[in-house]
Amino acid sequence: MAVSVTLPALGESVTEGTVTRWLKAEGEQVEADEPLLEVSTDKVDTEIPAPAAGVLSSIKVAEDETVEVGAELAIIDDGSGGGAAAPAPAAEPQPEPAARPEPAAPAPAQQAAPAQPAQPEPQAAPSGGGEGTDVVLPALGESVTEGTVTRWLKAVGEEVDADEPLLEVSTDKVDTEIPAPVAGTLLEITVGEDETAEVGAKLGVIGAAGAAPAQPAAPAPAPQRAAPEPAPAPAPQPEAAKPAPQPVRQAAPAPAPAPTPSRAPAASPRPTPATAPPAAADGAYVTPLVRKLAGENGVDLSTVKGSGVGGRIRKQDVLAAAEAAKAAAAAPAPAAAAPAGRGPAPVQPSPLRGQTVKMSRIRKLIGENMMKALHNQAQLSTVVEVDVTRVMRLRARAKEAFLAREGVKLSPMPFFVKAAAEALKAHPAVNAKINDDGTVTYHDVENIGIAVDSEKGLMVPVIKGAGDLSLAGIAKKTAELAGKVRKGGLAPDDMSGGTFTISNTGSRGALFDTIIVNYPQVAELGIGATVRRPVVVDHPELGETIAIRDMVYLTLSYDHQLVDGADAARYLGEVKARLEAGGFEGELGL
Repeated sequence: MAVSVTLPALGESVTEGTVTRWLKAEGEQVEADEPLLEVSTDKVDTEIPAPAAGVLSSIKVAEDETVEVGAELAIIDDGSGGGAAAPAPAAEPQPEPAARPEPAAPAPAQQAAPAQPAQPEPQAAPSGGGEGTDVVLPALGESVTEGTVTRWLKAVGEEVDADEPLLEVSTDKVDTEIPAPVAGTLLEITVGEDETAEVGAKLGVIGAAGAAPAQPAAPAPAPQRAAPEPAPAPAPQPEAAKPAPQPVRQAAPAPAPAPTPSRAPAASPRPTPATAPPAAADGAYVTPLVRKLAGENGVDLSTVKGSGVGGRIRKQDVLAAAEAAKAAAAAPAPAAAAPAGRGPAPVQPSPLRGQTVKMSRIRKLIGENMMKALHNQAQLSTVVEVDVTRVMRLRARAKEAFLAREGVKLSPMPFFVKAAAEALKAHPAVNAKINDDGTVTYHDVENIGIAVDSEKGLMVPVIKGAGDLSLAGIAKKTAELAGKVRKGGLAPDDMSGGTFTISNTGSRGALFDTIIVNYPQVAELGIGATVRRPVVVDHPELGETIAIRDMVYLTLSYDHQLVDGADAARYLGEVKARLEAGGFEGELGL
């Protein structure tokens, strides 16, 4: 019996969805509730499960096509004869290479087009080698149109499991891993590292397990090259689809480091396992690039805790471990030098000195947005000084109990976010947007973006509905988003929808900063460093006296087209009053 797969309702206002990726090909067996395809809407990206077990007999909606809720996406045959009927419609959905078993032999022949006509005979030797499933760049957000391959986690010729991380991609919204759509052998890499491809573009090809269609093709035109293995290594490198040199490099690890700087994905990662440092303690898979990086930096992988999917050790983990080791080694030096009175330790020159390097994608986008903000807004800044002694004392009293109760540390940041969000409700001009048609939208929600400094640049994840969250809710959401920034797990939705931004410019000791507003928002709050210093206070019994207080500068940068100086001063005065009053005892359980 045929079972229809339809697009379910995915939200109250969601009327349509785009098929971003089919996880199964026509003719493949599926289980009930097994993920069948991925769909992207303007609200969410999600997987659609199979409604019944059987054979996927027909795909009605191809990848990158948009259909309305309730539309038929595919048909599953749950009868015993469903598998026999599957090949019939296989010619219809052209985007699904895995569902076309007929061209098994010709496919490798096309890859080896420059070779002699005698090529098809050795191609036919590996059964099923010509079959392949395209690895495509999925939609990674509503406005994301392209992505840059930052790292391949597998090399050509390596075995992969379905849904195993295959490569890493960077976009203007998020850095993410692309999983393998099927299990098998990585036959071809069509987009190398640091190359940019559009959404839907083919990144590579995965064939049947054990298949290596290009390997017989390489020695066929010139069998004499089989003897001097190291010599032909440079020749195949421009042809990323041919993994022929890999078995040679596994047998001769000595010359392996030579081709590593090149971007040829077939030859670069393969030789590294032969010269790798100790494996991770739990036996988890470690990519060749990570092994090589660990070896170069003297990092023992068995001591590194992975932050990737399933605890996999990533490049960032190795670099962090290397930096930690350097910091630990250098720590005694300043302590020894201090008594000598000769100043701080010598500065270690950066390896970037004298270099001309390509600007990263995220750095370019940050620059474009900053220039757009300055060119489209009349920006200025207002600064106030706030006594946060009460807040700091409350935090010191409550932090241990807060950690035990809520599971996250209580930093000063949630107090500032809470006060800023509550003040926005009374000052709508600061939480607004100037539209292109000359109208102004005053937001009815306080979505607070938190500017975070990361290795890849400035990230601004958003706390949605911060004005309605408790102090604990803000603390938890802040910790969650900060963790995603560190581990590279931010989704496009985490970065969108902000109405106001807070930047903790004092985290590195700056007293205050003249911030550039996060366009198209009209205002941004900067928090300076909290400094203990003597100030004049008016004591109810002692009168004016000098006391040691915790002081901080708050800066509001704003668009003078909408926000006047008096508006800015009133808003900052509201935030100042809430922080100095420190009325957070109830939320802290004090």
